Amino acid sequence: DGVTEVLAHHSENLQDKFVEIPCSEDYDSHKRFEGCTPRKCGRGVTDAVITREEAERIRRIAERGLSLGGSDGGASILDLHSGALSLGKHFVNLYRYFGDKIQDIFTEEDFALYRDVRQRIQQRIAQAFGINSASMYLTKPTFFSRINNTEAKTTHDEYWHPHVDKVTYGSFDYTSLLYLSDYTEDFGGGRFVFMDAGSNKTIEPRAGRVSFFTSGSENLHRVEKVHWGTRYAVTISFTCNPDHGIGDPVLM
Repeated sequence: DGVTEVLAHHSENLQDKFVEIPCSEDYDSHKRFEGCTPRKCGRGVTDAVITREEAERIRRIAERGLSLGGSDGGASILDLHSGALSLGKHFVNLYRYFGDKIQDIFTEEDFALYRDVRQRIQQRIAQAFGINSASMYLTKPTFFSRINNTEAKTTHDEYWHPHVDKVTYGSFDYTSLLYLSDYTEDFGGGRFVFMDAGSNKTIEPRAGRVSFFTSGSENLHRVEKVHWGTRYAVTISFTCNPDHGIGDPVLM
C-alpha cells in the first residue's frame, strides 16, 4: 500500500476541503458537455452541507427499507429510484414486491428530505468544480449501502475491489458519498481509500460527512473491508449527459 495519508479524520469537523488533481483521459472517450464535463478534476470533503441530525433521519430511511430484505453476504443495497433491494443472493423490486405496503415504510417527508439532501450535494459539487448545477443530472446507480463483516456470498458483496466509476458505469462524471454512520464508533475498517501512485489518501466516515470527486481514473478508489459493526452510506451520482439522467424517487 505504500504511504497512507488521512485526508479527513472522523474526529474533525471540516468546513470544506478540496484537492485539485489533473484529469484523466477517460472523459475523452465520451461525448463532452460544455460547462459540465470535468475540465477541473479533484476530490472534496465537507461536514457543512448535511447536519448529523439529517444524516440520522436519512439513515433511518435506509434502515427501514433494508429491514424488508438484506443480502446474505456483507453488503446490502437499497435503491429508492429503481426499487432495487438486496434479498438473499438476489435483488427484488421493492415497489413491485411490497406494493401498497410501501406507504407503511416510507413517508412523503422521507422522500422530501432525500430530495433536499440530494440537491444540496449537487449544488456543493457544482460550486467546487465551477459548473452550473442545472447542467448536472442525477444518474444511476444512486443507492443506500449497508455493509457489515458477514462473509461475501456473491460478487455483489465484494465491495472492496479498486475501481474507477467512469470505467465501471460510463455515465458517471461526478460521484458523491453521504456517510450515515461513524468510523470507530459504529464500525471498524470501512474507510474510503483513494489509491494514488505511491500513496493512499483515506477518508474516515462520520455521519453527515459528504465526500465527492470527479469519476475518472484520476480517482481510483476502494472501500476497506468492514471488520465489525455496520457502515451506512448513500452513493449519489451525477452525469452531464441528459440521456442518462434519472428522476428523484416519488412515493407512489
